[in-house]
Amino acid sequence: MNSSPHGHDATPPPEKTPVVVVGAGPVGLTLALELDYHGVECVLVERNSTTTRHPKMDITNCRSMELYRRLGVADDLRKAAIPADTRTKVTWATNAVGWELASFEYPSVAEAYEQINQRNDGTLPLEPSMRVSQVILEPTLRDLIESRAQHAKVHYSWALDSFTEDADGVTAVLTSGETGERRTVRAQYLVGCDGAGSLTRQQLGIGLDEIDLRKMLVKELGMPKIAKALAQAFLTRGERPADGRFYLVHFTTTDKPEVLARFGTVWHLQSPEGWTVISQNDSDTWTLHAPLGMGTDADRIDPREFVYDRVGARFDMEVLVANAWTPRLTVADSFGRRRVWLAGDAVHQVTPTGGYGMNTGVGDAVGLGWMLAAQLQGWGAPGLLTAYEQERRSVALRNREAAARHSVVRAAVMTTSRSSMYSERWLGERTRQQIGREISDLGNLENEAWGIELGYRYDNSPVICGEPEPQAPQQRMDVYTPGTWPGSRPPSVRLEDGRAIFDLFGRGFTLLRFADHDIDAFIYAAAQRGVPFEVIDIRDARAHFLYERDLVLIRPDQHVAWRGDSAPAAPLLIIDRVRGARN
Repeated sequence: MNSSPHGHDATPPPEKTPVVVVGAGPVGLTLALELDYHGVECVLVERNSTTTRHPKMDITNCRSMELYRRLGVADDLRKAAIPADTRTKVTWATNAVGWELASFEYPSVAEAYEQINQRNDGTLPLEPSMRVSQVILEPTLRDLIESRAQHAKVHYSWALDSFTEDADGVTAVLTSGETGERRTVRAQYLVGCDGAGSLTRQQLGIGLDEIDLRKMLVKELGMPKIAKALAQAFLTRGERPADGRFYLVHFTTTDKPEVLARFGTVWHLQSPEGWTVISQNDSDTWTLHAPLGMGTDADRIDPREFVYDRVGARFDMEVLVANAWTPRLTVADSFGRRRVWLAGDAVHQVTPTGGYGMNTGVGDAVGLGWMLAAQLQGWGAPGLLTAYEQERRSVALRNREAAARHSVVRAAVMTTSRSSMYSERWLGERTRQQIGREISDLGNLENEAWGIELGYRYDNSPVICGEPEPQAPQQRMDVYTPGTWPGSRPPSVRLEDGRAIFDLFGRGFTLLRFADHDIDAFIYAAAQRGVPFEVIDIRDARAHFLYERDLVLIRPDQHVAWRGDSAPAAPLLIIDRVRGARN
């Protein structure tokens, strides 16, 4: 007997869309925004029924905010974040009711904007970083897509079950977590933004390269004295040494003024015992992360008592989330192939130190998004996607090393912990002063690594026009030096008329012309290949100095593709390289 309303048993034809994005975390949502920005239709599916309940990341760095400004949503995101007049403070203390050991304080967003405008020398970002919890960022991004996007649709409670790939595209099978219904979607590309346990990555058979943080303790990382101390601290510390796991308690409390504000409004309150309390909104919502001792049964932990023991006081709280977790330092062996690609935690996971997890993923989303759009619009060649893996994997490896370095420094502080620091007698005061000096000497690079945030560069990319000089400018973790070496993010500067140069970059390629040169052949070459190409004439001495050449070609993701002091002799070769046709 026919069960179909149409009188026969039949599988409905698959839905069709150019791109399916799996996973609606910040990276998947950003990729959907990027595709929409380029006018590309996409379907974004998320297995959970709503946005995350876990706090996860708590800062969107300055480069991510520049990219969100490019997408036209930076101001909207800031409305959901910590107020612009709130300064950022990181404090080390014995506990929440004890003694301060050391503190690092940073400008508010408003103060940072003022510094950026006053200095205007290319060393600072266009946008300051933004403090916001992922539990707030995700729904804000989702709402922006639902209210503004013309080409992107988000579907919650739909999980990827499997996919099959052929020469022309991908067929994805989705299952509803609410009804069990199955549906198929046919796309030209599928992107897995589905997290550390990525089903997409697993089905592709892509492995992970992982490094053990404990083994890194014996690596110098430029700090031999620290490394020696850490080897002893982590491998032999106490009767119950840390085993690599942490325990998270995400909670709200109305007792904040009495309990968690002894040292003022603090973003991160950190102890030499290894725990950190993070203020999620400078008001009533907090997250504690603390290491677990070897063999501790996390299921038997009382979250409230766990918090009380570490902060040193009891207070009313509502526990929102509590669980054990293990920091990882992994980078995938590959970022995808042919019709299926990966981004975000699906291809890299790092320790929270430095906030590089989601922020690296935002760069993935923007980089992959414009390259997919180029394929679908017919002007991009397959070499672009090969370049995506080479470019973004190099960034992931560099950021993993930075996150590991910051973790080593935190662990080094743990070696300074002594029971006498809690004493009210003279020995306690002397111990606290010594620990404070050691912390100050170690510094707080995890919140000051401008070279990581702004100075990453796509060296050896097949779609970047390199230069014959023997050595590119050095990339440093701690310092960003403005410049336009091919592959780099160019300097942010305001022109004499007040315009931000980044705001002049278009959706396609933008050729900045700082001096009179005949570039008709360059324009014609781009038109021959259908490459979106816009020329912006700038006559500004400061900008010209910072951009180092008369002509600078900027990619859609705001990276330098080519530069020169005269029009290229073979412009078609340049165009073919930057669009991925000359690998």
